[in-house]
Amino acid sequence: MNVLPKEKQVAVIAALTEGVSIRATERLTDVHRDTVMRLGVRVGEGCARLHDAIMRNLQVNLIQMDEQWAFIGKKQKRVRPEDSPELGDSYVWVALDATTKAVISYVVGKRTHGYAHRIVSDLRSRVRNRPQITTDGLLHYIPAIEEAFADEVDFAQITKSYVNTTGNEAAVRYSPGEVISIERKTIMGEPDPEHISTSYIERLNLTTRMHMRRFTRLTSGFSKKLSNHRAALALHFCWYNLCRMHETLRCTPAMALGVTDHIWTIGELLDAALNAPEPSPLPIPGQQEFKGMSAGAARGERRGTGLGPRPKPRRFRVIKGGRH
Repeated sequence: MNVLPKEKQVAVIAALTEGVSIRATERLTDVHRDTVMRLGVRVGEGCARLHDAIMRNLQVNLIQMDEQWAFIGKKQKRVRPEDSPELGDSYVWVALDATTKAVISYVVGKRTHGYAHRIVSDLRSRVRNRPQITTDGLLHYIPAIEEAFADEVDFAQITKSYVNTTGNEAAVRYSPGEVISIERKTIMGEPDPEHISTSYIERLNLTTRMHMRRFTRLTSGFSKKLSNHRAALALHFCWYNLCRMHETLRCTPAMALGVTDHIWTIGELLDAALNAPEPSPLPIPGQQEFKGMSAGAARGERRGTGLGPRPKPRRFRVIKGGRH
C-alpha cells in the first residue's frame, strides 16, 4: 500500500495553512495534487472534530461576531435554477473572543436567519458565563441571540455607513469605501460602550484571506465543493487557534484562552486531527439543548427538583477569558 510519509504529510499541511495553492503545494512537496486535496480534506474534517471537542466550557467576556463572504463553484449571479443549492454565495459565520483572539465557534452556510440561529446556538453551547456580544447590523442576529441567551447577555450592534469613492483604477474598485458614520446601538442588557466594536473580528477576516488561497479574490483558486470549503476552514481555524503565535499576545489564542499549555506543531495538529472524536451534531434552529450553561441555569432554576429557584448568585464580570 502506498502511504504518504509523515514528513510529506506535515509539509503538505504546513503549505496549505500558509496560503499556498493546491498546485503550488504539489510542486513544492512533489506530492500529486489529488493526494494533496484528499489529505487536506481528511485533516480538515478531523480539525472540525478537534475544535468541537476542545472548545467547550469556556469563560469568555467579550465576543465579536461577523460573516465573511466567499463563493462555491460560481458567483451568485451566475447560478442557474437547475444548479445545486450549494453553489453561489457562501458565508463563514465566526464568533471571536476579543480578549484572547481565539475563534470560539464558526458555521459555514448562507447569510440567512437559519444559519444565524446555528452559529448563536453553537456559541451558547460553548460559553458558560454571561458575555458581551457585538455584531454588525445584520437583523438576523437579534432573534437568534434572544432565543439562545434569553436575558443572560449584553448585546450591542455596530453599523458602519460607507460612501463609494469615485474612480476606475484598481485601488478604487477593489477597496472598501470611506466610512462616513458609525452607529452603536444597545439591543439587550447593559453592554460596556467602550467595548462595542468589531475591529478584532474584521482583522481576523484579513488573516483568513491571507492564509487561505481559496479566499483570495480575483483568482481561480475558489472552492468548487462545499465539503472541501468547510474542511479548509476547519483546518485554518484549528491552525490559527493552536499553532499560530499571535504577535500581540506572544502566544497562541488557545494558550491565552487556557485550552492548551504550549504552541502546537503541525505534526501535533495532524495527529490530533486524525484521531479526534466524532463531533456533536450542530444545533437545530429553535432548539435550546446546550451543553454549557443554559439561560435557565444561569438564572438559578433547578430543573426537575421541585425545590424552586436557587438564590440568585452575585454577578461579576470576567476580565480575562479562559476555561474552567
